[in-house]
Amino acid sequence: MPSIDLGAHITFLAGVGKQRAKLLHDFMQITTIGDLLTYFPFKHIDRSRLYTVTELTADMPFVQLRGEILSFSEEGEGRKRRLVAHFTDGQGLVDLVWFNGLAYIRRLYKEHTPYIVFGRPSLYKDRFSIMHPDVDPADSEPWVSFAKPTAIPPKPLQSFLMQPYYSVPEKAKKRGLTSRFISLLVSDLLRQLTEPLPETLPPYLVSQMSLMPRDEALRTMHFPPSSEALTRASYRLKFEELFYIQLSILRYARDRRGRFKGMPCKRIGGRFNSFYYERLPFAMTGAQKRVVKEMWEDMRSGRQMNRLLQGDVGSGKTLVALMLMLIAIDNGLQACIMAPTEILASQHLETFRSMLGELPVRVELLTSSVKGKRRRETLEGLAKGDVNILVGTHAVIEDPVEFLRLGLAVIDEQHRFGVAQRARLWRKTDTPPHVLVMTATPIPRTLAMTLYGDLDVSVIDELPPGRKPVVTVHQRNEHRADLYEGMRRQLALGRQIYVVFPLIKESEKMDLRNLEDGFERLRQVFPNVAVGKVHGRMKPADKDEEMRRFARGETRILVSTTVIEVGVNVPNASVMVIENAERFGLAQLHQLRGRVGRGADQSYCVLVTNDRLSREQRKRMAIMTETTDGFVIAEEDMKLRGPGDMEGTQQSGMPFELRVANLARDGQIVQLARDTATQVLDDDKTCDAPRNAVLWQHLRELRQQTPDWSAIS
Repeated sequence: MPSIDLGAHITFLAGVGKQRAKLLHDFMQITTIGDLLTYFPFKHIDRSRLYTVTELTADMPFVQLRGEILSFSEEGEGRKRRLVAHFTDGQGLVDLVWFNGLAYIRRLYKEHTPYIVFGRPSLYKDRFSIMHPDVDPADSEPWVSFAKPTAIPPKPLQSFLMQPYYSVPEKAKKRGLTSRFISLLVSDLLRQLTEPLPETLPPYLVSQMSLMPRDEALRTMHFPPSSEALTRASYRLKFEELFYIQLSILRYARDRRGRFKGMPCKRIGGRFNSFYYERLPFAMTGAQKRVVKEMWEDMRSGRQMNRLLQGDVGSGKTLVALMLMLIAIDNGLQACIMAPTEILASQHLETFRSMLGELPVRVELLTSSVKGKRRRETLEGLAKGDVNILVGTHAVIEDPVEFLRLGLAVIDEQHRFGVAQRARLWRKTDTPPHVLVMTATPIPRTLAMTLYGDLDVSVIDELPPGRKPVVTVHQRNEHRADLYEGMRRQLALGRQIYVVFPLIKESEKMDLRNLEDGFERLRQVFPNVAVGKVHGRMKPADKDEEMRRFARGETRILVSTTVIEVGVNVPNASVMVIENAERFGLAQLHQLRGRVGRGADQSYCVLVTNDRLSREQRKRMAIMTETTDGFVIAEEDMKLRGPGDMEGTQQSGMPFELRVANLARDGQIVQLARDTATQVLDDDKTCDAPRNAVLWQHLRELRQQTPDWSAIS
């Protein structure tokens, strides 16, 4: 055991009083010694080389100088007051400048005393300066620190060749909490941890994977002796994080398969056959047939199906879901589909009723708008088993909703529903229903293995016959006349057009004004064309009516925010214009583009941007114009933006927080961690092998920190 309890409060450390402890908690969520130990630097800077002032250039990132302060001067007034130390290394002069804590700095540093100075140089009027540098005594004696004196004084920071830099919010910096202070705090802590930190992986795994021991890895992450050692330490901790995530997912997936048998659907009956041979609106693609077969195999196996269905917008996921529902109904069961919006739920209802025609299948809608007699009849029909398919929103999981025999639950655009919400569906029946989770947002493979690692995955990777890929072009603001001319040509052909404006929370007032201005401009440019508008601040009834008018063809141009990202299906809409496209992420641009190209006509997506774009913005525009493959776009999006927010109960399958690993960059380690976890479970099916004792104990400790959503898809 370590010499210090890692669960001890952070005030245990010298230099951390109540005020600093509150700052550490409020800004960095550091409450205990253990929290500090796993608050890793975001970068290290090599301090192994000393420069001379004559070697400085304006484009250097960081430099280290040895010399002395000749004199101090105070310049400026009020908020612009600054303290300047005139520093020399014997070959040239450089100014050291501070804007905060001037009196303290003036007392701390002495003239004609040798110091090591470290910082980023800048050049102004042929003179170099360094703002807020690190200044350490040049000798090897312990130096004055922000911490109180302790029995084990900290080393001077320049003695660490790879200096750590910790992420500190700007507000915390203004209140005296700096990366330098955290460095000193961690250094002091590590010197007091005289016993090795406990290992969290079995010895055979550490040896088999050639991993750095955990104690060494944690110490190295803060103060590495070399970049090579830092790489090895980082690899060890990344593997550990990802291994325990995969172990947790796979263990509970296996446990669930053993506990929940699911309702067997052994037969293909009359409703399915009548639909397939008589009502199918178009020939199914090979991919659709494949995934239907995969899912029926699950449903008739006697175990509960838990499957993720991925497919681009327009790939035919809804048809697959309906066919699975018919299999459930032919086996005496009911089915439901839960959609994130009333518009999408109504669209599913109309699609199902249109496809089913006169087949003896009762489909009903349940949303917050369904009230009175209609609602009462729907609830009674569900309880008696007369309603075969329920289409709805969150209303489906409300307490008054009771099924006679719910056998299949379909969740559309699942990322819009929290795990806790989906869990309520399970309480609608004694035997958990088969679960099909659908998403039109392609998920990168490493992300799918981590977020949805407990689900079997099916992919529809073909578009229905006759669909043409959407032509995507990037257009600058200055070419707006060309844009309007292209829109006129499409309108003359009888087509409809979406024009989407961003609505970013931080700039909501400005964005809404831009949308209103754009709406008025389009009415002036196209005076004889019906133009509608939709945004999230409108009353739901007004918004839905505007969308329905566009769907009916009464409105030819719809000006909107991203509320149309998931919703209206208008095959006649052939143009998607995205204003300020540089403000959208790749996944969102791809989703918006998927609103067009739903008919047989050639469709277009126009990305309108400002003339000046950052390198990342230019790359996003290039990716969008080069490919329509949602999986390629998803991989690129994750590389550019990272895996995003995957914490909390909004996601299934992400049981623990990632502190070191990055799903966008560590795909190979994710796969290795999953393979290793699979092997451990295959070799230790009862999870009680003595050689894995430390492994199962650590997994229990990790799971105590988070709710157990493992049994919910």
